[in-house]
Amino acid sequence: MKIKQFLLASVLLVSVSNFAQKDELKKLKKIFDKDVPSAKDVEEYKVNVISLEKVVADESDKKALTYYKVNIPQMELASKGQTPSPLDIQKVYSIAYISELANVYSTIKEYEKTSGKKTFTDEIDLEFAQTKPILLNLAVDLGNQKKFKESSTVLYSIYKMDNTDVDQLFYAASYAVNGEDYDKALQYYDELIRLKYSGEGAIYFATNKASKAEESFGSNKNTRDTFVKTGSYEKPREEKIESKKGEIYKNVALIYVQQGKSTEAMKAVTQARLENPDDINLILTEADLYLNIKDFTTYKRLINEALEKNPKNADLVYNLGVISSNSNQLPDAIAYYKKAISLRPDYFNAYLNLSEVMLRGDEKYVEEMNKLGTTDKDNKRYAVIKAEREKNFQAALPYLEKAVELKPENEPAVKTLMSVYNALEMSDKYKALKMKLNK
Repeated sequence: MKIKQFLLASVLLVSVSNFAQKDELKKLKKIFDKDVPSAKDVEEYKVNVISLEKVVADESDKKALTYYKVNIPQMELASKGQTPSPLDIQKVYSIAYISELANVYSTIKEYEKTSGKKTFTDEIDLEFAQTKPILLNLAVDLGNQKKFKESSTVLYSIYKMDNTDVDQLFYAASYAVNGEDYDKALQYYDELIRLKYSGEGAIYFATNKASKAEESFGSNKNTRDTFVKTGSYEKPREEKIESKKGEIYKNVALIYVQQGKSTEAMKAVTQARLENPDDINLILTEADLYLNIKDFTTYKRLINEALEKNPKNADLVYNLGVISSNSNQLPDAIAYYKKAISLRPDYFNAYLNLSEVMLRGDEKYVEEMNKLGTTDKDNKRYAVIKAEREKNFQAALPYLEKAVELKPENEPAVKTLMSVYNALEMSDKYKALKMKLNK
């Protein structure tokens, strides 16, 4: 009998505690609802928040407490008569606070959606409807100031508050990349992939008859059509927005490359190419991955695949020249560099690299000449080698001269040309170039 009485007393004790917590939450709400709370109100508000944090157990009450707690900065401002309008948000609150507010609000909304009981959702939605345009402007301003991480945080906060606006998650990822916050970028891109986001769609425009200016209606075709039907707008048109899936997978791949994770990068770019098989940039991204792991055979195959789609791309041909040169496939390298020059006659690097490859054989001539003696046979062989060497210099000379003509300030090119002039005993040109170099 005594045991039962003890248990009953315990139950009553818990009930009393719960009622006390409810009363404290009501006090918080009462202070929160004041237009201009006093300093004393705010101190009581903060004390109640701290006190409830230690004892609150009910999940609904926990969410209510987080709502009141996250609004403490706003309560402090209100007590000083400084309640900010939506336009003041970017001046009053830090980026970290905006992020925290979005996290708390989105968590509360999700909980109330699941529980079926709305307490704060409508108020949160109303507040966000007022502040969203301001937050978007803030993100743009931060981006223009090259504060990419901060801009990314604001855009992600907007997405957290309105997860139907997935475009903001995409832009948050892009700004995270610009800010070199690669872990965040990957997190956002992974979420985009999970959501099967493509970003594909259209933007709708019409011309305002009064102002004669074309205006965008975003993705709201019905709104645009309604204004056209009223007669206040004319000349409706639309612009197609291409799928962003390829860009997403490509950026994921590039981030993994940056982090040295070749296997993950390969998987991402393979998926990207499945999404956009004809995207030449993706082909080049995949080629770069194979270049990083020194798989030159696959690299050249992919570059040639890209060339089939864009045969006049001098850079692609030049890259094949570089790979062939590094692989000591000199005839191929010479052919590629000459092709690059034919596509772009002012391609300095192609001229310089071509002359370097052509002159690379000079070492073998010098080595053999130094080994020869003074016999008639050796002298005849020396004359043959010397002629071949001069012929090689003469072949490379026009390309070197063109390189120096394009970039006379390039010291390596100038010094190489001087060496060729000296070898060919072209004294006047050698002296003239030396004087220019020493100025």
